Amino acid sequence: MKHSTKVILISGFSLILVILAVFLFIKIRGNTANIFDRQKNEEIPSERLILGFSQIGSESAWRTRNTQSIIEAAEAKNIQLIFDDAQQKQENQLKAIRSFIVYQVDVIAFVPIVEDGWDNVLQEAKDAGIPVIIVDRQIKADPSLYAGFLGENGFEEGRSAAKFLVEKCAKDNRYRINIVEFSGTENSSVATGRAEGFRSVIKDDPRYNIIYSEDGDFLRSRGKEIMDKILVESKGQLMYKGHKIDAIYSHNDSMTLGLLDSLKQKQVPANDTIIISIDAEQKSIDALTQGKLNCVVECNPNLGPILMELVKQIASGKEIPKVTYMHESVFTENDDFSLYKPRGY
Repeated sequence: MKHSTKVILISGFSLILVILAVFLFIKIRGNTANIFDRQKNEEIPSERLILGFSQIGSESAWRTRNTQSIIEAAEAKNIQLIFDDAQQKQENQLKAIRSFIVYQVDVIAFVPIVEDGWDNVLQEAKDAGIPVIIVDRQIKADPSLYAGFLGENGFEEGRSAAKFLVEKCAKDNRYRINIVEFSGTENSSVATGRAEGFRSVIKDDPRYNIIYSEDGDFLRSRGKEIMDKILVESKGQLMYKGHKIDAIYSHNDSMTLGLLDSLKQKQVPANDTIIISIDAEQKSIDALTQGKLNCVVECNPNLGPILMELVKQIASGKEIPKVTYMHESVFTENDDFSLYKPRGY
């Protein structure tokens, strides 16, 4: 009986050892499989969308923020960004777009420095099956050659600037209001839109006269240069060819800051001159709160997140809106400045 019991005890113990051995084998095998699966996933990462983007340059704080917004949004959406700075030259943009085509990116986006001259390269992209999104500035081209536009409405920005001027001068008894215009880059859609929008509001009131307009190329240096020339010719007075300058309409903050530099350097007061700018960089908002400007129309540079959503949609085969405008505000001398938040650019 003792022997039999002992055998049973030994057999029971052996069974326990076998069960434990099988359990450990299964556990180790499972862990090993998980390791191989994990290594496989690490070795073959999920495919990322590739966006080729050509920026016109870095001519202003606005443009710098615009670029940052796109880079940040691409990173946040895990989109690989191939970035090119065209340094204000259309030929550089054409080369960049063609290089994107050769690289076979998923989507191309670019900020056109001028309106014309894009049909051929857009046709090349279309033939390669690569959709194109026009950003910030519009172009004159066959709409079937690109997927859509994302950016500001230059015409409405111009209208907003003129509406402020008209409202401010509504009770003014002057029979004539002389305006000097600092225009943006010639043949750029944004300069054309801002000029046409402004004129659409004042055209039916004979009091408003644009007595001088010059292309400042959206550059601070050019804004200062133009104002320097005006002051030299008028012997230090805010006048143009004998006419008092009642209002200055500048197509962007960089040129506005440049003309303010000139006025400060030459110690010419501008208290009686209405100055209106577009962009809403922090420095121009500061100038507004200091009484140096009267109105600043916003041009929103933070279009990166919306652009990446459009890129994802079009890469998945979906259509995108032909035109997408950014939301924009108007800041004026009548605002409660304590409610302003830092612009971030």
